[in-house]
Amino acid sequence: MKLFITLLASVLITGPSFSQSKDFKLRSPNGKIVMSLEVGEKLSWSVRHENNQVIAPSQISLTLGNGQVLGKNPKVSTSKAISINSTFGAAVYKKKTVADVYNQLTVNFKDNFGLVLRAYDDGVAYRFFTNRKGDLIVRSEEANFNFDKDYKTFIPYVRDLRGKELFVSSFESVYNELPLSKFLPDTLAFSPVLIELDNGKKAAILEADLQDYPGMYLNLNFQSKQGLQGVFAPYPLEEQTGGFHNINYMVTKRAPYIAKTSGSRSFPWRAIVISESDKDLANNDMVQKLSPPSKIADASWIKPGKVAWDWWNDWNISKVDFKAGINTETYKYYIDFASKNKLEYVVLDEGWSDESDIMKISPRINLEEIIAYGKQKNVDIILWASWYATQKVLDEMFTKYSRMGVKGFKIDFLDRDDQKMVKSVEDIAQKAADYKLIIDYHGMYKPTGIQRTYPNVVNFEGVKGLENVKWTPNDDMPRYNTSIPFIRMLAGPMDYTPGAMRNATKDGFRPSNSFPMSQGTRCHQLALYVILEAPLQMLADSPTAYLKEQESTTYISSVPTVFDETVALDGKVAEYVSIARKKDDIWYVGGITNWSSRDMSVDLSFLGNGMYRAEIFRDGVNAEKDPTDYKREIMNVSSKDKLKFHLSNGGGFAIRFEPVK
Repeated sequence: MKLFITLLASVLITGPSFSQSKDFKLRSPNGKIVMSLEVGEKLSWSVRHENNQVIAPSQISLTLGNGQVLGKNPKVSTSKAISINSTFGAAVYKKKTVADVYNQLTVNFKDNFGLVLRAYDDGVAYRFFTNRKGDLIVRSEEANFNFDKDYKTFIPYVRDLRGKELFVSSFESVYNELPLSKFLPDTLAFSPVLIELDNGKKAAILEADLQDYPGMYLNLNFQSKQGLQGVFAPYPLEEQTGGFHNINYMVTKRAPYIAKTSGSRSFPWRAIVISESDKDLANNDMVQKLSPPSKIADASWIKPGKVAWDWWNDWNISKVDFKAGINTETYKYYIDFASKNKLEYVVLDEGWSDESDIMKISPRINLEEIIAYGKQKNVDIILWASWYATQKVLDEMFTKYSRMGVKGFKIDFLDRDDQKMVKSVEDIAQKAADYKLIIDYHGMYKPTGIQRTYPNVVNFEGVKGLENVKWTPNDDMPRYNTSIPFIRMLAGPMDYTPGAMRNATKDGFRPSNSFPMSQGTRCHQLALYVILEAPLQMLADSPTAYLKEQESTTYISSVPTVFDETVALDGKVAEYVSIARKKDDIWYVGGITNWSSRDMSVDLSFLGNGMYRAEIFRDGVNAEKDPTDYKREIMNVSSKDKLKFHLSNGGGFAIRFEPVK
């Protein structure tokens, strides 16, 4: 890690001295962004990017359990500005090295609290901190994000509300694209949320370094109707089982506060990512930069990779001499498929154990035999578990199954981000690291940086992935797929689970449990393996489907899940995107469009010197009627070339570039 720290006065515009100042201004390293803090009767922050108001004056505060408001009539005691120019290595990420360059201002107030403000070239962030003895109760947090106009916004609403409990959510939602003032009443949104500013600029609201504190929802500032405000789940006091298959842990009573925590701590970052070009959103490191470094000293045991997955395809394999389903024979078949195609893992989803007692293995499963067979074939096993079943026997579960040779767990149905759940997520990650187990959090809120702190947490859901097409016929998935690289992916990796081999037109699509299909073309699906960040990436379809489409399967199996370098090539939110990623000396490129067909080109200037062998998958000339139609071609290219593509409705392209020796 390279680190340069400079005490910086020039980033501040202040009064005669820091202690007397009422206003602070912090500039980004390139000078384009100015972050302002006004210290008056209340604390208020605002942000400008050149001539554009990004955040209009917005009040912020913390209200403690005794009623004291940190931010009401605050008195500055000291302040200090520094400039950081550093890099750090990323263990399991879309690039090997992250540049961490920013200006920072720390303002200490009387009453033992303060604020840290950071200005990067691609956004800003602030966080509260307190220095008090003992525990601290936070009754509420005031986090406002006001705007100067009624901008169009991409809003993912909380859905599947269960009774009046707003704070139980699967965190899966397509984006409602509407002006801020049209924000739906009686519901909440979860971050990241994207706002279209003037002059083609965008701003995204997100949070980072969420520890021992509830996650931030958003709803409308109903006074101005031109802003969003943070909403936080109160602390759960009483819970009971319920929800899907009675395996959710539902909150039946909540406290009149959101957190009880240490009195000496830093609170989560409230961040704004700012882009001048849409494509820049598709390669952003803000959450990674704002999160604590890895607590795992030696991460060499953490193995990312691809997974043959059973649930989405309903264990539907054919042309075999056994009854396919949740049984030993079926999983051996999945292992054979994974081994043949050089996949690192097979996941055993629900049904391998008792849903409420994970220590009870189904009599249809010989787990030790499956693990041993996988070891012979160089394929490891990951087990599915509900959070409710996991948290009851965490040590016992990790001890038993790690000794058997299980390499990780897919933990599902968390469906909350109150303080108790957030603390549990970190506790599980830490405990799993102790046992050298990887974790895939499914049924989970968006990542907020724990993936840097605990790189054994290799994936998160918090996305309306491919599984949803099995029961939601009216979702516009190509539009959603061309939105999430610019919005949800700002937060981190996504357990979207791509890989459908049955591909459908908009009119031909229908939900199906045992023969599920995707919206859009085959090449759209292939491209997702490059576009979507997922250190643990699923092959959602069945081995039978993949064996019929070996050419596509071979390409999918060739794409890594972590990379040394990422380049966002082109894109427009909700319309199209193309991304290039490099691992060792091989480049991969994926591009997709929404339901509109379009022409796209790829400038190959990102390639190194010399010639490259390009393996290209493009939509076939008949893909408009038959989305499985594609063309594979091989050609030699160099960095001076440009490749042109015609993408069908819901189409895509995928490329692998290997140096010609």
